Amino acid sequence: MAPQMRARAIRALPIVALSMALWSAIAPARALEVGDTVRLPAVQLLDGRTLPASHWVGKPVVVQVWASWCPFCALQNPRLQKLYDATRGSGLQFLTISIDRQPEEAIAYLKKRGYTFPAAMDTPALRTTIGPRKGLPELYVIDANGKVVQKEVGEMLEEDVAALARHAGKTP
Repeated sequence: MAPQMRARAIRALPIVALSMALWSAIAPARALEVGDTVRLPAVQLLDGRTLPASHWVGKPVVVQVWASWCPFCALQNPRLQKLYDATRGSGLQFLTISIDRQPEEAIAYLKKRGYTFPAAMDTPALRTTIGPRKGLPELYVIDANGKVVQKEVGEMLEEDVAALARHAGKTP
């Protein structure tokens, strides 16, 4: 490449980088789909514990997005709690993500109903990882290899939630 062309290309790099950054900021993120591979970020739970990103590696995980004001979540969450209780110690991990505006709303909701499944507030890192919401509740099953093996948008019936136990203890 001629020196003049090289200099022009080098001057254009910041413009290209800025253009790419702007595009990624305005381009809609794609929601997770079955078959995608994902790595969950570190998460601060509502009970004060912090789970590092490494906590999720090599373990199957049920991830559910919910809100305290969602009537379908109110029907599904007792089923999820039952599954959580039934699979404790099996290796199946859980992460529920509240999209409530304030953590106090989510904490009060969990406490009032006696839910003990791990819950966190939605964060930019989680939104980037999972992508835009398509409905509530939204549930994903991620296998031990980080692959999304199931996605459900909307309320699941009791037998369908109970069937998620089949993912317990599955490791690579």
